[in-house]
Amino acid sequence: MLQLTSRLDLPAAATAHAPRMSNDENRSGTPAGPNTSVITKVKPKTKRPNLYRVLILNDDYTPMEFVVHVLEKFFQKDVEAATKIMLHVHHHGIGECGVFTYEIAETKVTQVMDFARKHQHPLQCVMEKK
Repeated sequence: MLQLTSRLDLPAAATAHAPRMSNDENRSGTPAGPNTSVITKVKPKTKRPNLYRVLILNDDYTPMEFVVHVLEKFFQKDVEAATKIMLHVHHHGIGECGVFTYEIAETKVTQVMDFARKHQHPLQCVMEKK
């Protein structure tokens, strides 16, 4: 990204010793006015987005097979990984499905909750900042 800076924006020391090009002076020999510019490169500073953990909560009514199906369908887990997460949720009450940016995590939570409601299960899925 390029940023134009007028010589008027520069400190006096920078303009006093700056080399002049032949077109920097007008016909009377005096330095050109505020139309003179210096081009400087500005490196944009990007920040990594915040990440969010998507969690499934245990309940006493949702079948284990349904939880495994949800993990396979929405989080692209294979049967073995999905079963491991499901058992962790069953024994510890909560389990992490994945870590995503805010928009993706929010979408996954909504998809899981809608899918569970559609199949009449009380499965809860939440997200928290990592």
